Amino acid sequence: MSDATPELLSWDSRARRVVTVYVPLACFLLVLLFPFYWMTITAFKPNGELLDYKQNNPFWISSPTLDNIRKLLFDTEYPRWLMTTMGVAFGATAIALVASVLAAYAIQRLRFKGSKWVGLAIYLAYLVPPSILFIPLAQVVFEFGLFDSPMALVLTYPTFLIPFCTWLLIGYFKSIPYELEECALIDGASRLQILRRITLPLAVPGLISAGIFAFTLSWNEFIYALAFISSSEKKTVPVAILTELVQGDVYQWGALMAGALLGSLPVAIFYSFFVEYYVSSLTGAVKE
Repeated sequence: MSDATPELLSWDSRARRVVTVYVPLACFLLVLLFPFYWMTITAFKPNGELLDYKQNNPFWISSPTLDNIRKLLFDTEYPRWLMTTMGVAFGATAIALVASVLAAYAIQRLRFKGSKWVGLAIYLAYLVPPSILFIPLAQVVFEFGLFDSPMALVLTYPTFLIPFCTWLLIGYFKSIPYELEECALIDGASRLQILRRITLPLAVPGLISAGIFAFTLSWNEFIYALAFISSSEKKTVPVAILTELVQGDVYQWGALMAGALLGSLPVAIFYSFFVEYYVSSLTGAVKE
């Protein structure tokens, strides 16, 4: 009896682990990945299979085709939409990172009176819904002659990118020992030299995390791109897919899913290169 007890305990431990860890994880992965699976199989399905689920399995492809992707790339302005989206995302991310680094360093390291309240106010600005901000921003865009120009998006996206990136970098700068900067100040280094040669090299994971966040939000943003861009060839991917591939009540599902699939690949590739830095930076940002 005593020999069987360890086996029973081991089986009970494995069963508990399956119930408490693997089953919830499997359910989470199913819910998370199923939309991407559906998007992928729809992008490669012919119209006959898409419109007739009585004779075709909705969860599988009987006759894969590249017609949807071919139509998207050669019969629409999708390559131009993709380049415009990429240019806007990189431009807005660069502006947001530069402004956020300077703001976060000033709030965390210069320690001026009321710096904590300034940091809180910057973060609260992130909570303002874009659906409220785009109305006054539209007037500014018109007055500067930027309407129907990708530059309007590059200059307006930082209004919601900078607050969160600043808050994230403030938390990460807290994890960097201040004694390093004190030693540099004693040696005669200026604040800009300290920022460039000491703080930023140590804050690379935080910068990558903020950059991923800003790039993803810029890539997927919809309201500003819909309000400030009217020309078909200048639209970003999220807006163009909806407005150009939906004609009245006719939804070109194959092309729509192909556009969504191709549009999500750059972000997925971007994440895959920097996921370790992203996780480590979040750990440093929340650590007090």
